[in-house]
Amino acid sequence: MNVAYRKSIFTGLFALAFALFSTTGFASAGGEDKDFDAGEMIMHHISDAHEIHVIGDIAIYLPVILFTEDGVDIFSSSHFYHNVKHAQVNDTTTIEYMEYDNYIMHHETIYYKGDTNDIAGIDEEAHLTNAHPFDFSITKTVAGMLVVMILMVVIFTSVARGFKKNKGKAPKGVQSLMEPLIVFIRDEVALPNFSSKEKAYKFLPFLLSIFFFIWIANILGLIPFLGGFNITGTMAVTAVMAAIVFVITTVKGNRHYWAHILWPEGVPLPIKLILVPIEFAGIFIKPFVLMVRLTANITAGHIIILAFVSLVLIFGEQSAVAGYSVGAGSVLFMVFMFFIELLVAFLQAYVFTLLAAIYFADATQEAHH
Repeated sequence: MNVAYRKSIFTGLFALAFALFSTTGFASAGGEDKDFDAGEMIMHHISDAHEIHVIGDIAIYLPVILFTEDGVDIFSSSHFYHNVKHAQVNDTTTIEYMEYDNYIMHHETIYYKGDTNDIAGIDEEAHLTNAHPFDFSITKTVAGMLVVMILMVVIFTSVARGFKKNKGKAPKGVQSLMEPLIVFIRDEVALPNFSSKEKAYKFLPFLLSIFFFIWIANILGLIPFLGGFNITGTMAVTAVMAAIVFVITTVKGNRHYWAHILWPEGVPLPIKLILVPIEFAGIFIKPFVLMVRLTANITAGHIIILAFVSLVLIFGEQSAVAGYSVGAGSVLFMVFMFFIELLVAFLQAYVFTLLAAIYFADATQEAHH
């Protein structure tokens, strides 16, 4: 068996394993056999959760931290996932929820338990109307962020140690992998956009941090059996990163930057009345675009892969022949999508960093005469 053939088999098994991981995760979340719902399975995997699902019934249960009127309540999320119940809303609707102590969890949102005759106030649209405590739990996304930050500390501590030890020599080990990326961000993102090296190096630590955080988080989300992290596909995470870019741009903006926005020189007054509101709105539109672009692109990749997993199960419910036939094509396409997602993981980190550098440079540039 030649090397190329062995690699092809390994790649196919890798994608098939991801498919099995995805479908198994959905089955365990439901707690019972039921008709396959592609939309529910996809949303289950791209949404945040209080557990990190590994495979089958194996999961890492994360701590639930609730701030209530009676104080702080801390317990394992396993109490919820091991106590799945169902409530009959009407003649045609039954919803699934999880219960522990004085709390109920529905669609990963925790509420106070309602009256026993009206379990948590479930309405006909399967929403919980009861009040809920302040949830400061370590969710899957938060756990993923902590993993990424720990990896960054370990990696760059090693890189810094190697740089000091091998100063003037060729890089070795982890340093040889990370140094070209560091130089790339410095020479292709920071230096070309700023008017001076001094300004570029001033913002370089943030640009490097945000690039490697996004890149490593994206790669982490592509590794099967690690919980299906969707860190940068979570709006809350990208909103915070975009907000940080907004704050830095606003605080570091110089007199020329604000004058260009609020009262541009050499523009007739009637045009200023139209241009100034647009420029001012652009202050908020830019970080919003950063947030939406990153979230949408990363989430879209996960959805596409999971959609082809769903095709296998949808056709498999009709007949075994249809399932295997569609499965062969789906596995091949998923392999292709994995390679595309590896490229997207880097490109989205690069684009976010590049746009942040452009915004910072625009806010700190001097007036041109």
